[in-house]
Amino acid sequence: MLTAVVGINWGDEGKGRMVDLLGSEYDIIVRYQGGNNAGHTVVNDRGKFILNLLPSGILRPEAVNVMGVGMVIDLEHLFHEMEHLREQGVAISPENLKISDRAVICMPYCKLLDCLEEDRLADKKYGSTRRGIAPVYSDKYMKKGIRIGDLLESDTYLLEKIRDIAEWKNLFVEQGYHADPIDPEEMFRWLRTYGDPILPYITDTSVFLNDAIDRKKSVMFEAQLGALRDIDYGIYPFTSSSSVISAYAPIGAGVPNRQIDETLGIMKAYSSCVGEGPFTCEMFGEEAHILREAGGEYGAATGRPRRVGGFDVIASRYGVRVQGATSIALTKMDVLSCYDRIPVCTAYELDGKIIDYFPIGSALDRCKPVYEYLDGFGDIGGITNYADLPENAKKYIDFIEKSIGVPIQYISTGAERDSYIRMF
Repeated sequence: MLTAVVGINWGDEGKGRMVDLLGSEYDIIVRYQGGNNAGHTVVNDRGKFILNLLPSGILRPEAVNVMGVGMVIDLEHLFHEMEHLREQGVAISPENLKISDRAVICMPYCKLLDCLEEDRLADKKYGSTRRGIAPVYSDKYMKKGIRIGDLLESDTYLLEKIRDIAEWKNLFVEQGYHADPIDPEEMFRWLRTYGDPILPYITDTSVFLNDAIDRKKSVMFEAQLGALRDIDYGIYPFTSSSSVISAYAPIGAGVPNRQIDETLGIMKAYSSCVGEGPFTCEMFGEEAHILREAGGEYGAATGRPRRVGGFDVIASRYGVRVQGATSIALTKMDVLSCYDRIPVCTAYELDGKIIDYFPIGSALDRCKPVYEYLDGFGDIGGITNYADLPENAKKYIDFIEKSIGVPIQYISTGAERDSYIRMF
């Protein structure tokens, strides 16, 4: 079984929690895109964990975890993330973690250029996490990237490659941004300091995964962010710089010759968004504060307060379509216990007309939410049996399911691993 676990909306839907929950059913768990620009928060019987780069399956001792071809990896961040998890009692070794030799390294100068450009943009900024993601993907497609496999080459080869790239980068850094130049010797030392510890983990993940699939091993593909942050299908240019959709999962993992069997789409029972860009259903003021605090809506990677709003039927239906979701996990249902009347955005108003589709470009900026209100259902925290839910909670689930046109398979009723309902 090859299953993709993906976000339906703007990210932060609870993918890490679901990967951790379902991880025991899979032999291998693969992160297939992105870097440390977003985080997965997982709460289980071992404690609370925040993961930026490592697959959420790293918390499952029986699973083999893969950092795929499509990832961009900040070695320094990875080093500290691994050390921190070890301090929390998580075992990490080349036996349960494989890092693709084709993944691209996010260098310090990528982060530098990310910050310089966001500062230059000022009030027109894209809302970058300033972790170098756009510059490193740019390097990849400009054929200027340093790949994980390059760490296995000689010092002479690596230093020469860094010098060539630094010469090119400094045209922008010095003459464009008027900043201090990149020192290639310093970059080389950084690579050796944080790259040498992961040498035993470097793997041709294409060979590893194809062999495992041939032996009937089950594989879960774990996405970062959500459909509306996809570089092609998201709210461009306020997107990530990689493809987060399920169709890219086999490519980004290292097995482009394989097809996924199922796609589990993750979405919250309301809406949240970190960063800039159009967010039609956004709430403001005290209304937003109440929902944000009830849901603990602060970015796992950045700590930034998330923008929040009612469930967005239009955006979610679009996300379900581009992700090809075959079933849904509805997370943070318990957070809605704070409402007597639950707001749901069921349509958009665009230039005075009611629309039921998700537009792109400037049209999306002009959209206003059209809300309906459903009856609240009180506290459902920790309920694990559908039959025990209040009738109004069942009505809310049924309304969402009919609105998006895909069956809801899981409903989370709390942050803990076992606080969920399985529908089928």
